Amino acid sequence: MSATANILSRLQPLGFRRVAQAHLNLPPAALVEAALCRKEGVLTDTGALMADTGQFTGRSPKDRFVVRDENTAESVWWGDINIPFEAAKFDQLHQKMVAYLEDKELYVREGYAGAHPASQLKLRIVNELAWHNLFCYNLFLRPEAGADTSWAADFSIISAPGFEADPAVDGTRQKNFAILNFTKKIILIGGTAYAGEMKKGIFGVLNYLLPHEQDTLPMHCSANIGSHGDAAVFFGLSGTGKTTLSTDPNRHLVGDDEHGWLPGQGGIFNFEGGCYAKVIDLSAEKEPEIWNAIKFGSIVENTRFIPGTRTVDYANKSVTENTRTAYPINYIPNIAVPSTGPVPTNIFFLTADATGVLPPLSKLDKSHAMYHFLSGYTAKVAGTEMGITEPQATFSACFGAVFLPLHPTKYAEMLGQKMDDHPVNVWLVNTGWTGGGYGTGSRMKLSYTRALITAALTGQLDEVKFRPHPVFGVQVPGAVPGIPTELLDPRRTWADSAAYDEAAAKLAGKFVANFEKYAAAANAEIMAGAPVVAQAAQDGVAAAALVAA
Repeated sequence: MSATANILSRLQPLGFRRVAQAHLNLPPAALVEAALCRKEGVLTDTGALMADTGQFTGRSPKDRFVVRDENTAESVWWGDINIPFEAAKFDQLHQKMVAYLEDKELYVREGYAGAHPASQLKLRIVNELAWHNLFCYNLFLRPEAGADTSWAADFSIISAPGFEADPAVDGTRQKNFAILNFTKKIILIGGTAYAGEMKKGIFGVLNYLLPHEQDTLPMHCSANIGSHGDAAVFFGLSGTGKTTLSTDPNRHLVGDDEHGWLPGQGGIFNFEGGCYAKVIDLSAEKEPEIWNAIKFGSIVENTRFIPGTRTVDYANKSVTENTRTAYPINYIPNIAVPSTGPVPTNIFFLTADATGVLPPLSKLDKSHAMYHFLSGYTAKVAGTEMGITEPQATFSACFGAVFLPLHPTKYAEMLGQKMDDHPVNVWLVNTGWTGGGYGTGSRMKLSYTRALITAALTGQLDEVKFRPHPVFGVQVPGAVPGIPTELLDPRRTWADSAAYDEAAAKLAGKFVANFEKYAAAANAEIMAGAPVVAQAAQDGVAAAALVAA
């Protein structure tokens, strides 16, 4: 069988009747060469490939759809996150994309998602761009050399940035789209060259299949393992320190972004084979592991050179603040091989609280863990997004609402069941402000945050006395080695205690307002984790008085 016929046989299940020219599972060097020849990118002085994503420098959540059919109608959490798409329109768009690609030079990649064999998806990806195929090589798990990949794929991606939909005919909102079809097991991506749509598309697939079919909890988190074999996971939204805090020279990195937690004693596993890290203001001093990973085979997106050089200016935001790099996980030292670990001993919810209200570290019981998991709170501050000039509270269910096909309470209840089944500690860590809110207080020192996490990981808090926070009900330690005692109680760090009381009550109100959309589906145990001050206010008790008590 000729090479072209071999590739066509693999693409026929995806609707391809012919291929003009196609390449199967090219190695990184060949893909870099192709990208350069096709003028898809340029080389930096470290050997990394610099490429631009065009109009879209991030995901487009309003243009992400899920096909609604008899398999998904009653299971998917429909709404602004999972926008329904007609099956007939999907089929129409699919045929048009295939017809468009049949005359193009294509790059086909086969790999896996999921480092544990019991929960592994076999992937087949069709790319219009060579650098996108390199991205997929880096981010997904790579078959061993010589492995037979002529499989029937569990899920496929067809990505054609040059193909644009006709919204009036095709049923999309705009010319760009990302559409998940759980029945046909295909993701269509068109009109956008943002590579992250492929990575997050498969994450969305796993967020549906694993809990729905395998009783496995998918998690938007990083994970590492200590020298004694203890695993820890770190949940957190952008700017909370998830990547930084999980990259610990004394612990082995399992992965930086997406993991699953198997039932029973199965433990955790990485979904990916690489890392997709932000590089805005990157430096060798702040992030040496990421800095050193940006070499030949790696990709940098939407960055710019220092004029007259081939050196990337990581402070340059002229294209976007969402500049990124994509590299294989083995470009990072001190990783876990394979990318799996035991049942977690510690779970950390990271929040950059710009109000300065939350303690730098607190322990959560099952109710508070489920409530805060569903809340997924952090704060955006000036400079993180266009138009933000003062801190804004933001909530993202399970620290990744935009990737959840099922109702968020499903994932929260699974977390609660895990806590029933295993002796796991859950901690809320505020990497944000202390001594006042943004503009008055100061950002928590990274050294303090690391010391608090180390104390939790090493069991130094096992014998420490805790007391409940009067507003949020979480348990606050009375002392932690190496940490000023007054820092542990945020109210004591404020010059004006009354101002703290007011800020705490206001933040509690935001939690409650955000939670209204989940309240109808949340059980009583989850609701018991709500802020105390909000419950008391409903009973006519003055919030500030309760905080001060």
